[in-house]
Amino acid sequence: MLSFFNSWKQDLPAGLVVFLVALPLCLGIGLASTSVEGVVGLPNVMTGIIAGIVGGTLVALFSNSKLGVSGPAAGLITIILAALQQLGSYEIFLLAVVLSGAIQFFMAFIGFGSIANYVPNAVIKGMLAAIGITLILKEIPHLVGYDKDFFGDESFWQFDGHNTFSELYYALDAFELGAVIISVISVMILLFFDSNKVKQYKWSTFLPGALLVVLIGILLNQYVLGSLSITGKHLVSIPRLASIEDFMAIFHSPDWTQIGNSQIWIIAITIALVGSLETILSVEATDKLDPKKNKTNPHRELKAQGIGNFVSGLLGGLPITQVVVRSSANIAAGGQTKLASLIHGILLLISVVFIGDLLNLIPLSALAAVLILVGYKLAKWSLFKEMYQKGWSQFIPFISTIFAILLTDLLKGIGIGIMIAIFYILKRNYLNHFTLEANHDACTIYLAEEVTFLNKGGIIEVLQQNKEKRITVDGSRTKSIDLDVLEAIHEFKFNAELDGRHSITLINLDGKIL
Repeated sequence: MLSFFNSWKQDLPAGLVVFLVALPLCLGIGLASTSVEGVVGLPNVMTGIIAGIVGGTLVALFSNSKLGVSGPAAGLITIILAALQQLGSYEIFLLAVVLSGAIQFFMAFIGFGSIANYVPNAVIKGMLAAIGITLILKEIPHLVGYDKDFFGDESFWQFDGHNTFSELYYALDAFELGAVIISVISVMILLFFDSNKVKQYKWSTFLPGALLVVLIGILLNQYVLGSLSITGKHLVSIPRLASIEDFMAIFHSPDWTQIGNSQIWIIAITIALVGSLETILSVEATDKLDPKKNKTNPHRELKAQGIGNFVSGLLGGLPITQVVVRSSANIAAGGQTKLASLIHGILLLISVVFIGDLLNLIPLSALAAVLILVGYKLAKWSLFKEMYQKGWSQFIPFISTIFAILLTDLLKGIGIGIMIAIFYILKRNYLNHFTLEANHDACTIYLAEEVTFLNKGGIIEVLQQNKEKRITVDGSRTKSIDLDVLEAIHEFKFNAELDGRHSITLINLDGKIL
């Protein structure tokens, strides 16, 4: 327990930065969830805050991820809206969230977390770069004061009918000068604090650039900009809780009478599957970003997420996943342990109860600047250069994943990236399954250690192409060979010798069938 607090000097400011990033994201996702009309018991934007508090505290306690941060995810918004429209009641939807947590907990025991092992490294790095580029593109409108889309939206198609790229056009056509001034100064401060000259001073550890950006943004807007100051939707907007009754009103309970409803179970399974996939991918990505390369147990993470969703649903919150944006912000801010996540969760709770009025002074353009810098660190040019130098088999899946995520969403983009990576894996298996030694009248084909059905076409092709009279197929190095391949070799041997074209010798092949 003592070691948990050894790095509090780094975790405290990191937790504060994550809180500043997470607050508008939680509110934005909560706001998006209220966009369905005619839903009984539909709560306000605080549903996102509840999920953020549970993800930042409870999930962090049960998880063994040192740097991962959990909360409501923009990737689940489409599922949430479809479920609310289908069920017509928020309380019934909460039951689905509770059940999804129980399903996730079960999924951890059957080894679902191992699926991350089958996602190629190029796809994971493509996902990180895509998230970084998405952050930059999505936050540019907020940077200039165009706040029509909800803060934290990551989807290509937006609720206002625009998309990621068309939103840039509308933003530049209708910006707020006050927001631009705040954002420009914020970016300059962040770049200054991120420089090596500043990092060498100890005081920079205790004063995160993101915090200074927020404070200066408030001061500029309240006391300097005058008529150019921004108000309303351009600021953080936390509902005011004036009494205990107001505080208790933000919580909602699941409707347990619907537990026999098959629709509930279908929605619960969907949330569990999608949420688990996002979590596992985020865990893998966070571990790659971690400077110390700590390894997170994905099965334990799923258990923690299951507990989190169960409790979030009981309290009236939205579904939870581990989120790359929050996790990368934690890493960029110097977080060392899960104490940073706990601090961010506690600060979310405090903000709701005590300091909502103060936080409502924060300009969204200042927070957009923070997220843009996070995005830049995820999508640095050096990463593109590194993947290009590794060859086309790595670069094509990497760049394809980026474009696919940008033009669809996270899971669809990952799926497309995996399919392209599989193509290159199959191609590599097709080519690299033997070595060939040949002279003027004979050749020897040395088969690889593992020969699968994927290698069948390539082996038969090289047998047919060789015109030498004496051909030897050597399986001395082979540990296992697919029956289809072995039968194809024997068939070629039979036909070739029948026609008198070749003399075929087989060495150490029998008894090694897969």
